[in-house]
Amino acid sequence: MTSILKADTIQDTDGNNIINENSNTITIGASGDTTNIIGTLQNNGAAVGGTNTPAFEATLSSTQGVTLNGLTKVQAATEYFDVGSCYDNSTNYRFTPTTAGKYFVYGQIYFYNTAGSNTVQRGDARIYKNGSVHRSQLGGVSDYPDSTFNEAAATSIAVIDLNGSSDYVELYVYAAGSSGTPTLSNGSGENFVRFGAYKLIE
Repeated sequence: MTSILKADTIQDTDGNNIINENSNTITIGASGDTTNIIGTLQNNGAAVGGTNTPAFEATLSSTQGVTLNGLTKVQAATEYFDVGSCYDNSTNYRFTPTTAGKYFVYGQIYFYNTAGSNTVQRGDARIYKNGSVHRSQLGGVSDYPDSTFNEAAATSIAVIDLNGSSDYVELYVYAAGSSGTPTLSNGSGENFVRFGAYKLIE
């Protein structure tokens, strides 16, 4: 036997509305209430909400030499976190997420040059997708005349569509200068070099 309960409003014992239907709009609870959903909340059959994963962030394990007037891939080998185990921190230093979607990707670099007359005019952080540059940003200009050191810093960010199977992203640095050997560094433990990404909830 099937029963049907018809009501526009359901109240608790104190007379407060728990569920109310008015002009095809259903209101659950009232202002100040806490509503706990047991199970999966859906929108027309699709689950509501989501997570910002896969996600990772990594930094250098030690200093890294940079090719002057050339591109160098940042070898961020120390992971702060790697939810989903999608970041290769030992061989290719790339993020290959296993879930398709839009990802917020960011890279931050800092390097210094050797002392004396050596100079660095520019430093770029460049985000690569599938082996080609996707986003670069001029973020530092250094040309110091003193004999201490020369340094540059840059940050690059992008929102990138990744297919969840073969697409990957990497971080490169470009150091332009007249002479010297630029070196990527975390400073004195400040972790100036970072590479990370996380999935956006769509």
